[in-house]
Amino acid sequence: MAMSELGGASWELSISSRREGANEILVEVRDSGHGLSARTMERIFDPFFTTKPDGMGMGLSISRSIVVAHGGRLWATANEPRGAVFQFALPAGESDTHPT
Repeated sequence: MAMSELGGASWELSISSRREGANEILVEVRDSGHGLSARTMERIFDPFFTTKPDGMGMGLSISRSIVVAHGGRLWATANEPRGAVFQFALPAGESDTHPT
């Protein structure tokens, strides 16, 4: 895991979700790790691209394919002052259960 490479530095990982408008659910994963360089940001979702010595570079590419196949979007941005933010949005569907 990339955040385990921070050594003694303190770090945070947060996951949140919210409704965006009437038709979309947004999920956000935010960390305070090393972050992503501009070069890495350009290629982060390319198949076989990895920043890890033992990485295969398939996880984010597959994740994006799954999200897109379900009508959504997946992207990454920088977290300030350090770290990365990964977000994905999916269409909000009707619930099978209705409150009584």
